[in-house]
Amino acid sequence: MEIRDARPEDWPSIWPFLRQILAAGETYSLPRHPTEEWARAMWMLEPPGRTVVAVDDAGTVLGSAKFGPNHLGPAGHVSTASFMVAPDHARRGVGRALGEHVLDRARTEGYRTMQFNAVVETNDRAVALWRSLGFEVMTTLPEAFDHPTHGYVGLHIMYRRL
Repeated sequence: MEIRDARPEDWPSIWPFLRQILAAGETYSLPRHPTEEWARAMWMLEPPGRTVVAVDDAGTVLGSAKFGPNHLGPAGHVSTASFMVAPDHARRGVGRALGEHVLDRARTEGYRTMQFNAVVETNDRAVALWRSLGFEVMTTLPEAFDHPTHGYVGLHIMYRRL
């Protein structure tokens, strides 16, 4: 697996799984049915943000991540990130590889910390992955996320030093 900066020609491979994940409504506090134009602008970041893709040897996009500043000015050293793995490629280490890559890149780019603003507490795989990569839950906003099957559940704010 190679992780590299996303290119405009990667978008047609990202959009189907991004649309599927958002439509499920289980893991992101984003619109469930965004327009492609809105989704592309939200995911394919311009500097200082970055978007990366994980690809296999055949060039198939397995997943993607975006990261950049969470805050501006005097708090601009705090980064944030979002991750999506194509459901067909889940449980194969893609999320972990993307997480490790983004943490290294953020550190290299001068960020001192990373904060996730909204990790759905029922997203057990993501919470376990981020904990295993050194994140801790700083707080949970009760009933902040309307999950399609669990109803109102909490959103974790997670953090780690880089």
